[in-house]
Amino acid sequence: MDLESGPAHAARTSVGGGRLAVVPVPIPWMHAFVDVPPEHAEAAREFWSAVTGWPASGVWEGHPEFVSLAPSDGAPYLHVQLIGGPPRIHLDLVGELDRDSARLEELGATREKRGDAWQVMRSPAGLPFCVCQEPWPHERPATVTWPGGQRSRLVQLCVDVPAERHDGELQFWRAATGWEDEPVRGPEFHRIVHRTQSPLQLLVQRLGEDDQATCARAHLDLGTDDLAGEVRRVEALGARVLWPGDGFVALQDPVGLPFCVTANSPDR
Repeated sequence: MDLESGPAHAARTSVGGGRLAVVPVPIPWMHAFVDVPPEHAEAAREFWSAVTGWPASGVWEGHPEFVSLAPSDGAPYLHVQLIGGPPRIHLDLVGELDRDSARLEELGATREKRGDAWQVMRSPAGLPFCVCQEPWPHERPATVTWPGGQRSRLVQLCVDVPAERHDGELQFWRAATGWEDEPVRGPEFHRIVHRTQSPLQLLVQRLGEDDQATCARAHLDLGTDDLAGEVRRVEALGARVLWPGDGFVALQDPVGLPFCVTANSPDR
């Protein structure tokens, strides 16, 4: 993994000898992966485990490069992966491997290598992602309440897109997920969601002209009911503040990945 648009329908899938499950379209669930080289693995696992309150599970059977951060009361959707390159974030869409890979290719994605139960792909603007096939359904984890009284949860993955590639990338993710648009402040942002199922919403951001990126990248966003309190908490865990925004604070984690603490509700 190191990496139809149209009416909703469903397909039967079976993974690894597990039970058959109906996986609906729109895409029901999205995973986020923190991809790091081996020398950063321990720091990444420790930091994101402390930030989310989810302990690191054992490595995946047959795939020691993967570790999930496992909530006590729901399915994991944040994972750490060892890769042979610099730190980055990628996402996985849960679906039917052959059907959805072909569908996304028609929408403009490109296929890369095939894994045991996933297909590595790239979006039209160059963001790495995967289609993964797994037993369904999943239970969404609850929000965590911290000793300081604030509540938070990992609520959003933001795709940061160069301005000249933004419109096509936004249309791709709308069609790829089948999710609904939701109003958000700021003309540079577009949010698409699946409120009844996926614990992660997707934000697509148009980068400014001062950003020299030529391909899309991604970052993670926490949602909290106390922005200042949550920023203090993650700073104490090793994060570094980059700048404050309108309803968010941009930070950097110990391995150099940017992320944000936002005023998004942790319960949605």
